[in-house]
Amino acid sequence: MRILVTGGAGFLGSHLIDRLMVAGHDVICLDNFYTGNKQNVLQWMGNPKFDLIRHDITEPIRLEVDQIYHLACPASPVHYQYNPVKTIKTNVLGTMNMLGLAKRVKARFFLASTSEVYGDPEVHPQPESYRGNVNTIGIRSCYDEGKRVAETLAFDYHRQNEVDVRVVRIFNTYGPRMLENDGRVVSNLIVQALKGIPLTIYGDGSQTRSFCYASDLIEGFIRLMNCDYVGPVNIGNPGEYTILQLAKTIQDMVNPDVALKFEPLPQDDPRRRKPDITLAQELLDWEPTVPLQEGLSRTIADFRQRLGSEVVASAVLR
Repeated sequence: MRILVTGGAGFLGSHLIDRLMVAGHDVICLDNFYTGNKQNVLQWMGNPKFDLIRHDITEPIRLEVDQIYHLACPASPVHYQYNPVKTIKTNVLGTMNMLGLAKRVKARFFLASTSEVYGDPEVHPQPESYRGNVNTIGIRSCYDEGKRVAETLAFDYHRQNEVDVRVVRIFNTYGPRMLENDGRVVSNLIVQALKGIPLTIYGDGSQTRSFCYASDLIEGFIRLMNCDYVGPVNIGNPGEYTILQLAKTIQDMVNPDVALKFEPLPQDDPRRRKPDITLAQELLDWEPTVPLQEGLSRTIADFRQRLGSEVVASAVLR
């Protein structure tokens, strides 16, 4: 098939492209390189089955494709709060443009939504039927509400224009190619540990998250795209860890001598986050396979290689 991946040079987009290319598809990577990196897709440059287009999806584009994986949007608080108006424009206008393209060429449309649509949840773990607890005017709402509107658009296009849609709600994901400055907890803690900087824990560290390794998530994407189910599906790892547990695990794996530092909890930071993956198990025969320790080990190795001289320098200083 001819497949478009928006945000294809990003962390998850590039892992998805790897899978699609290996499977023999023709792939178009669309990215404006706000958080994407050409290095992530460098191995496919020059391949006749791969095209890279620099484009901002808030502007329309005309392409001929069979499937659209719509992943384009900053997904970490640091980046989506840097320019919140741009973030919500990407979620609303960008999603409308991609749905319009899917309608025109009769392509199947896959929306990468997020567990953030559940906000600071009052139901635990979170099933797809839970409607969420989101602050509409908070500092995270450009992303939370932006993705909720993106879901609304997807289902309105489905009902009104018969666009064939798939919607995934992604829970915390980690793995190689995460940006070192993206502000997500796994990358923050690994980079700090490698550089010998005290590990930052917000609040008392009792808030929980579930961490899904990138390859597991991408497997879920592909299974969902190629099944017949339209409604939203949670894809994430139901293993639940406190942030303090995660920090101590990374501390032990990278640098047991590094200190822990506690900072105030950011506004609207969810207290608990854990997916109910019953639907994914039943519909897609999917569940995560990579244990946290193994996934962290691979992610740490990737950061160690990319940070290189900075890590050596900090080791010398210690």
